[in-house]
Parts: sequence; structure tokens; C-alpha cells
Amino acid sequence: MSREQAFLHMLDAASKIQWNIAMILEAKAVEAEKMRNWTLNHLNSDAFASHENQLSEPLQIHGQIVELLEGLTKMENGLCSNLKALLVQEEGEEYGGGGGEGMFGGGDYGLGDMGK
Repeated sequence: MSREQAFLHMLDAASKIQWNIAMILEAKAVEAEKMRNWTLNHLNSDAFASHENQLSEPLQIHGQIVELLEGLTKMENGLCSNLKALLVQEEGEEYGGGGGEGMFGGGDYGLGDMGK
């Protein structure tokens, strides 16, 4: 397998992972909407024994949502770093070496003085 084919396989795998992540997020959004509707219809001040419980239950739910988002963010950052490594390597080969210029090659991209 050539290097170009290997890169195409990596990009294909990354796109499939992103699609699966999108499906997971869509399912989570539907689940969150159902939970929101149930919460609005069933949880009121009479459903809790004390004010402390009324405060702690939503905080636990919020904590779970934050953990989920942190996990997804870490996964996306890992995928992003892999794709950056691939893109930087390809750009370096195509344009004759990166020389510390990063992904963008140090050009001003038609920004004139704004890019400085």
C-alpha cells in the first residue's frame, strides 16, 4: 500500500469515527430532550424532601452532562491532533518542508497588514 493510500485510509477512518460521534450526540440530544420534558412535568418543589435534595439532584445531573462533554472533547482533541499531524506532514512534503511554519505555512493569505 502506498503512502497516499494509507493517508486516504486514515482520513476515511477519521470520517467514519466523526459520523459515529455525530450519531451518539444525536441520540444523546434526543435523550436529553426526553429527560428535560420529564423533569419539567414531574419534578417540582413537592417532589423533594428538603431544599438540599432539590439542589443536589440537578447538580448531579449537571455533573454527568459535564463529564460526558469533557470525554467527547478529549476524544475530539485526540482526533484533531492526529489529523493535524497528517496535514502538516502532507503540506511539508508538498511545499518543500515546513521549517517550523506550522499548518499555515506562514503566508498572509491576502490579509495585507491585518495578518501581522
